[in-house]
Amino acid sequence: MGTRFIATKEAPVHENVKRAIVAASELDTRLVMRPLRNTERVMNNAAVERILEKEHTLGKDLQIQDIIQEVAGVYPTIMLEGDMDAGAWSCGMVAGLINDIPTCQELIDRIMSGAEELIRQRLAGLLTS
Repeated sequence: MGTRFIATKEAPVHENVKRAIVAASELDTRLVMRPLRNTERVMNNAAVERILEKEHTLGKDLQIQDIIQEVAGVYPTIMLEGDMDAGAWSCGMVAGLINDIPTCQELIDRIMSGAEELIRQRLAGLLTS
């Protein structure tokens, strides 16, 4: 739900971040920092490609210092300034299902409506069985 709520009108992040989420498919995220046993799913970008190259090259010898420029302290530059290649930023595969930037109220209303409909359908199925 974190990725979904980033792509809302009220989220205090740069419009570039919101647009990147809306434009993404489920194939636009990558897993980084696996060799460090600190795996994170992030939106793919130039910084992530650098991390993945370092992970591939260094393998089990990778140290956090090797990727620190791409992972530490990058959120203000990305989230507030909109520099989408400044570093790795967390983003779920759900980005592929996000196609708009509603208000939080609109999003919650949709979630509740969908849940209510699903419950009604499943309960109706139980009552007729």
